Amino acid sequence: MSSHKSLLVWNRSIAMVKSLYLITQNFPSCELYGITSQMRRAAISIPSNIAEGYARAHDKELLHFLYISLGSASELETQLIICKDIGYLTEEQYVELEIMNSEIMKMLTSLINNKKKTITS
Repeated sequence: MSSHKSLLVWNRSIAMVKSLYLITQNFPSCELYGITSQMRRAAISIPSNIAEGYARAHDKELLHFLYISLGSASELETQLIICKDIGYLTEEQYVELEIMNSEIMKMLTSLINNKKKTITS
């Protein structure tokens, strides 16, 4: 198994974390321990769990951590909608982050499906 650093999904999720951090710097300071923290933790969880899964010895463990990454991406998807609806994100910021997150979710789903096939074969 290759390193998690060679995965496109890991690299894209790192890029999304960077973008999210820059954008959330402009959120109200009263949200630092609220939605800002929640979004950052969800975003960071995506590449972190991919890395942790790849460090494990078995594909079943990797699959478990890929599912956690997918769950975090889903959580972030919801938080992005909330932030757009309450005016913390501009439409442009929302679209940028939503496109990145959607792409990551698709890649994770594909990776999960491929790993499930190798486990059952």
